[in-house]
Amino acid sequence: MTGGHQTLALLLFSGFVAITLGITTWVSRKRHGSAEEFYAGGRLFSPIENGFAISGDYMSAASFLGVPGLIALNGYDGLLYVVGFFVAWLVVLFLVAELVRNCGRFTLADVVAARMSERPVRIAAGTSSVTVSVLYLVAQMVGAGSLVALLLGRSSGAAQAWMVIGVGALMVIYVTLGGMRATTWIQIVKGVLLLCGTVALTVLVLVRFHGDFDRLLITAAERSGEGKAFLAPGLKYGGNWTARLDFISLGLALVLGTAGLPHILSRFYTVPTARAARRSVVWSIGLIGGFYLMTIVLGFGAAAVVGPAAVRGSNAAGNTAVPLLALDLGGGAGSTGGTVLFAVVAAVAFATILAVVAGITLASSASVAHDLYASLRRPDRKARSEVAVARFAAVGIGVVAIALGLLARDLNVAFLVGLAFAAAASANLPVLLYSLFWGGFTTRGAVWAVYGGLVPALGLVLLSPVVSGSPGSLFPDVDFQYFPLQNPGIVSIPLGFLAGWLGTVTSDEVADEAKFAETEVRSLTGAGAV
Repeated sequence: MTGGHQTLALLLFSGFVAITLGITTWVSRKRHGSAEEFYAGGRLFSPIENGFAISGDYMSAASFLGVPGLIALNGYDGLLYVVGFFVAWLVVLFLVAELVRNCGRFTLADVVAARMSERPVRIAAGTSSVTVSVLYLVAQMVGAGSLVALLLGRSSGAAQAWMVIGVGALMVIYVTLGGMRATTWIQIVKGVLLLCGTVALTVLVLVRFHGDFDRLLITAAERSGEGKAFLAPGLKYGGNWTARLDFISLGLALVLGTAGLPHILSRFYTVPTARAARRSVVWSIGLIGGFYLMTIVLGFGAAAVVGPAAVRGSNAAGNTAVPLLALDLGGGAGSTGGTVLFAVVAAVAFATILAVVAGITLASSASVAHDLYASLRRPDRKARSEVAVARFAAVGIGVVAIALGLLARDLNVAFLVGLAFAAAASANLPVLLYSLFWGGFTTRGAVWAVYGGLVPALGLVLLSPVVSGSPGSLFPDVDFQYFPLQNPGIVSIPLGFLAGWLGTVTSDEVADEAKFAETEVRSLTGAGAV
């Protein structure tokens, strides 16, 4: 890329960083240091504010960079991510949002521990939440590396590494200084920027084809080299039964995983009531739905305008399809319009990464402090403030995410998020649904549900083509691939539910019917909610 691209993109990105750091500094001066302020922003946000923040939190680098890239490379099969990411919100709306807001306080473990032995449940749920959050963070770090590689023309691997480190450092600053209130406003600003940028690109793509969506699809199919197969199911997931099972596995993970993501669940605690939580989800569904419809246009637009070969040549996983599309729509390399549009898209993508990693880091550090630290510390030791522990945890989580992001930088960001969704659906969703709807659920069942889903999910990924045994693996030179699917959801999600049931029926503990009745009334009515 030219020096003009680099300079303008970095100037716009620096402007966003300056604004968000200003928000963080302003909020840090006003904060009171309480756990409710740090974890939940004082529960003062309105439904529309929280709806924009949820959409800003959810529309990640995987959505903006990875999904259009997968559509540009795989055609129809790339649409699975759009459908899965969006349909998942119906599960959140009908089964999770209002009930979690009524039953919990700050984290997933609050909902489960309300009627169980608190210590083992908090340790299990906290461990799972941190693991899922780190997997999700890795995807955002990979997105940051892909962008800087495009900006700097892949001139230096060290430059990619420093960009990932820079994003990690900024996310730690946002979380440690500003807590949930600063993070929420950063997500709102980013959500508005992302929607505006996506609308502008979508309009430009449709104008290029005179509003003829059929012509757009036909051109994309012609340039793909696959012909009509590009617009039909099966290009990526239809070659054999293994690929078809992978398709089903990924669909299950995407649809069920959102309801178990810690950073999404924590957003429901930032509003004052369960009704506000439900209205927040309605707002977010509208915003997210519109956004994902536009990513379809951008994906096929990248295939038609840029071409899959050029997209793959820039980044094998397709993560740079949207910036390349912007460059071409603006007039091409070297043109003023192309430089400006490319720079705007790159800056919006950087903003997306920063805002999302801040939300994920906050949720995971809350799990460390509120669940793990509170459960594991010795009673005879003087307790540190939970908020202080959460700030230290944010630093540690940032370091781990940076290291893993550098390792996995050649994988597609949407694909990496699919793995995080599989872990969330396998470990967090079973224990959450059992706790809310099964009166006989016990402590052993809760612990087994978490570990019975999390351990298989992680183990199967380690034994899958993602890690070894194929050219696109993390370690292509070694082969310990024993599980043929890339996404473990089809196996690990049922195992999580099965382990929760098995742990309960083999437990000597008698479920407390009174506590379940209290939880049921509280979840449905909000009576006694914090």
